[in-house]
Amino acid sequence: MKILALYLPQFHSIPENDKWWGKGYTEWTAVKNAKPLFANHYQPRIPLDNNYYDLSNNSGKTWFWQAELARKFGIYGFCIYHYWFEGKQLLERPMEILRDRKEIDINYCICWANETWSRNWYAQERTVLLEQRYGDESAWIKHFEYLNTFFRDKRYIKIDNKPVINIYHSQEITCLKEMLECWNRLAIQEGYAGVYIVSGATSKGTDIREELIDAIYEFEPGYVLKNLLKGKDKYQYLFRTGISRLLNRVRKNKLLEHKIDIGMIYNYIENTVLSENVFPGTFPQWDNTPRTGSSGLCYINSSPELFREHLQALRTKYGNRKFLYINAWNEWGEGAYLEPDERYKYEYLQAISDVFGGES
Repeated sequence: MKILALYLPQFHSIPENDKWWGKGYTEWTAVKNAKPLFANHYQPRIPLDNNYYDLSNNSGKTWFWQAELARKFGIYGFCIYHYWFEGKQLLERPMEILRDRKEIDINYCICWANETWSRNWYAQERTVLLEQRYGDESAWIKHFEYLNTFFRDKRYIKIDNKPVINIYHSQEITCLKEMLECWNRLAIQEGYAGVYIVSGATSKGTDIREELIDAIYEFEPGYVLKNLLKGKDKYQYLFRTGISRLLNRVRKNKLLEHKIDIGMIYNYIENTVLSENVFPGTFPQWDNTPRTGSSGLCYINSSPELFREHLQALRTKYGNRKFLYINAWNEWGEGAYLEPDERYKYEYLQAISDVFGGES
């Protein structure tokens, strides 16, 4: 079993984010402005040595550091978010720097985050910023040709000579059959055996068109929370959330509306029986209040020790699976990250190394 860590490239400014969120906006903006919302709430979270890096640096300085750190602690590769809107791209520069700097020693693949971008952070009214559309065959060809510049890279992850393409919400692509027929044809022309499609099991469920996909990856904690939570656990979570929302109608100092024990979610992940074509997934911690404030969600009682025990349980149960997906390497705005911070230093990474082995 190899570790794939999901990777967020939103640590550099782009004109679109400048327009939508303010000049110079990056993921660090939300992280730095976070506030604690309950007793012992760990916010704001500070990267170790104040390493508020910029991924647009053409030297690849941050990529070199991240790749070395990942290898040292036993992470096989990064699954990098890719934003493509019928030819329009966002946040593409960091992955292009990685592609072009061949000496950066890390395996990688893409995860097409095929969601419409909306303004729904910071308690703002929901408005569409950039709609996700899929176009026709000419758009699919253009998309493949761009992705192929990465597929040609020997570091790009392939299974049975098929470049791995993760799709976050493949069930939302009504033209998926036709699109994949096009991509497979083009891949074969390029000397591959086709493309290897891994569909996300997310808060929106899973794609039931099993004939179109090769595998599924679990995106946690969203999949368990929205699809598997049941009985007393679900009732208590919804009841407490409802009470907090009612109280927030009259309170000046708002309560955090969504809190849930991480150990309970780990139990669901560990005890769910997965089909053979599913790559298990998990997460070290989660707290998206830097983006969403009191309407956000925090998984309480997380710790490197508990994460280590959880990883050991997953390895024991699913050690024969090709990959374990971890959300995430650097989702700082959602509190889902493995990178070292001022409180835990390298402890979450060490937990991976302790269970799966690494250079440390």
